[in-house]
Amino acid sequence: MNNQPSAQSGSGMALSAFPWVPLASLTAFAVASGYLMSLIPLALMPLGLPPELAAWLASAFYAGLLFGALWSARIVTRFGHRQALVLFMSVLLLSIAAMATIKAQGVWLLSRFVAGMAVAGVFVTIESWLLIADSERQRAKRLGFYMAALYGGNALGQLGVGYVGVTGAQPYWLIGSLVTAAIIVPLFVRHGEPPQEMGPVEHSGTLRSIRKAAYIACMVSGLTLGAIYGLLPLYLAERVDDHQQIGAMMALVIVGGMGGQPLLGGISTRVNRVLLMFYLSVVGLLAIVTIMVANSHWWLGVGLVILGGAVFAIYPVAIAYACATLAPGKIVAATEALLLAYSVGSVSGPVLAHQAFSGEQGLMMYLASCLLSTAVYMWIAYLRGRRQMPNLSAA
Repeated sequence: MNNQPSAQSGSGMALSAFPWVPLASLTAFAVASGYLMSLIPLALMPLGLPPELAAWLASAFYAGLLFGALWSARIVTRFGHRQALVLFMSVLLLSIAAMATIKAQGVWLLSRFVAGMAVAGVFVTIESWLLIADSERQRAKRLGFYMAALYGGNALGQLGVGYVGVTGAQPYWLIGSLVTAAIIVPLFVRHGEPPQEMGPVEHSGTLRSIRKAAYIACMVSGLTLGAIYGLLPLYLAERVDDHQQIGAMMALVIVGGMGGQPLLGGISTRVNRVLLMFYLSVVGLLAIVTIMVANSHWWLGVGLVILGGAVFAIYPVAIAYACATLAPGKIVAATEALLLAYSVGSVSGPVLAHQAFSGEQGLMMYLASCLLSTAVYMWIAYLRGRRQMPNLSAA
């Protein structure tokens, strides 16, 4: 029933080797990305650019992410994971160099679109590299390291705003140096690269093999995280005293997401993943209630940590669930398809939250609606799966 052992024959050493190369590259990339995301809106006014350009730059980036998710797998399949990672990181570096050199709206918009395409490739390459493993336990462990490196790097990158600043050439030199480091590791080290798949990516067969619950969860992850990144600072501005506290509260969300990853890696191999996504949605709902009724910064922080731990965990559980029964040759295309679902959600999330929900608790009501719908869907999918198991056993 499971064809993975035959697909992996002859490459066991490559698959079982710990993938420190993509993780090291990801860590440097995540720090640079976290700093750059905070730098861009804060750097506009000192450069004489209109503040409203920030929204358009974010839209350009996510549009590039969505477009890049459509073809990244073909690049990985043609060049292999290591060379594809170098290529995508190099394109990202060029986009940063263009922004540092030419301070014009058109150049920045184009650069962010190109950066989005490159980042989509980075995610598809690293996620598929880590997911091509010998066992479910290895996949879960690798995903835990992946999410910890990504969120930890993003949180660390936020410190650049305070320590390095948002004006002058220094921020771009630092960000460019970090991306260069992310290029150097896979450029010169061949350790643990998966075997290169020959031939075209099997999109049609792969897409039919991915379970619907995985698609739904990835889209919900985008819907919630896109709104959290884009609108939560504005929500917090109404409840805390100054910008420094807003940054600290946002960091708590990321720390919550990062802190839950090691625990998630162990749980996901022991609990039905559809049921686990149901539990995560319920925990997220409880966190939202805590945030809404919090009468102190302490309880607000507790709610944000729990919210981050629940919402940030949905995506890795979804991709692990989707790839559990796929042969290694289909994993690249699967991660591309799931990133596409996430990108659609992340583009739509802030717009839906802003237009459909208003008022002081509008963002929380939006997040609660997303998580409640997900919990209901996952519970129904879990019960349906349990009813089908006896029939499969009898057959």
